[in-house]
Amino acid sequence: MKKKRERGALVAPRSFSGTLGTPWIHANTVLAATFVASLIVLPWGYAVAPLLAAGVALVGGMVTRDRGVRLDVEDALWLLALLSYAVVWLADVARTGVWPDGRGGHGVLLPLWPVLAAGLLVWLRRHPPALLGWWLGLIGGALGAGAIACYERLWLGDSRADNGMNAIPFGNLGLLLGVLALVAMLGLMSGALRRTAWLTGLLGLAAVAGLVTSMLSGTRGGWIALPLLGWLIFRTFHVMLPGKRLLIMIGLLGALMIGAVSLPQSGVLARVMVGVENLQRYFVDDVKGTPEGLRLEMWKAGVVLFAEKPLLGWGEGRLQAARDEMVAEGKLHLEVSWYEQLHSEVIDTAARRGLVGLLTLVGLYGIPLLLFTRHLRGTRSSRVRSLALSGVIICVSFIDFGLSQSMLRDARGLAGYLGLNVICWALLKNQIAARVSKYHSHDSWAVS
Repeated sequence: MKKKRERGALVAPRSFSGTLGTPWIHANTVLAATFVASLIVLPWGYAVAPLLAAGVALVGGMVTRDRGVRLDVEDALWLLALLSYAVVWLADVARTGVWPDGRGGHGVLLPLWPVLAAGLLVWLRRHPPALLGWWLGLIGGALGAGAIACYERLWLGDSRADNGMNAIPFGNLGLLLGVLALVAMLGLMSGALRRTAWLTGLLGLAAVAGLVTSMLSGTRGGWIALPLLGWLIFRTFHVMLPGKRLLIMIGLLGALMIGAVSLPQSGVLARVMVGVENLQRYFVDDVKGTPEGLRLEMWKAGVVLFAEKPLLGWGEGRLQAARDEMVAEGKLHLEVSWYEQLHSEVIDTAARRGLVGLLTLVGLYGIPLLLFTRHLRGTRSSRVRSLALSGVIICVSFIDFGLSQSMLRDARGLAGYLGLNVICWALLKNQIAARVSKYHSHDSWAVS
């Protein structure tokens, strides 16, 4: 029996059968919101929520007779990308006997995370979370990161906000959460839902907080992606929102960013100028000990080492040893040995796992990007388009982040890429199924 919807209230479940389907949906919604909100805010947020979700999936798989929706060819492609990436990485670990040694030991089990993501993709496709969990997670994650960044830079006086982790993934993921919140806000504004002013406003604040997090972290790599992401957002929503309103919103956001960048306290202009100066010093004066110089040195090492073993690469541990030999021979700057990776996703993967590993990386990036793009072009539904665009933005952002940082060798980076993508995919497929069947029982927590 359907319950009457009250104005501005959460929609009550349309049915509550004797199966355990609905409780699993609610549990997955809470876990999805927790993961997104705590990814870079809490020390172990990137790991706790996925592991809890795995426990819920194991219990749910044993006690639930209703298997939910069936997986399709697109899901199979997703699983192929995830498991291929994991298998090649694990095979590399097996042949070298060395596991990744991430920052503070957080990265030792990185090759197993794609396997966990594959299992959770199956579980979330069968019992998809509700959109409300996604929205609230973005709000909590971006606002929390923004508050931490402001506290560390403006109150403590730190040179870069990092929340006790590497400032690069903190800033990159903060920026991504903010952009995803902006997409969610525009999706709400362009849809038929007109009684969500509170949610729209919070998502707008979260978008600003994400940009602030990126600026105060001093992470320059993510700033390169902003023009492309802005173009993707405008391209998607200019046919769904009045042109003037969209231009005014983008103009206000741009003015806010320009104003923030202009403030000396933000450090953005200073960071950009230092980066340009360091590149000039590397090429003109042969000064290699700057951050930019060391990156170029690491890229050079990666290209040379890949050329020596192009098929399978050097492997975990062996890459570092070969790089250190080049340092000992005076071919690279001494400080290159201080780093755990080569500060480029493509170069690091190619040197470490060769063409085989590079192929799995292309699949990990390319398959979800193609699938999300396909759905972005194939519908005019505001919810479906906003979720498909969110998936495209996650993939494009990580490709950009990976130009100057091996984000997938960072525990939060890999968890963020896999978790955000899998949650977004489950939500997208559920929305598509709901539009086809005209029955929204899987989205019982959606906002009316």
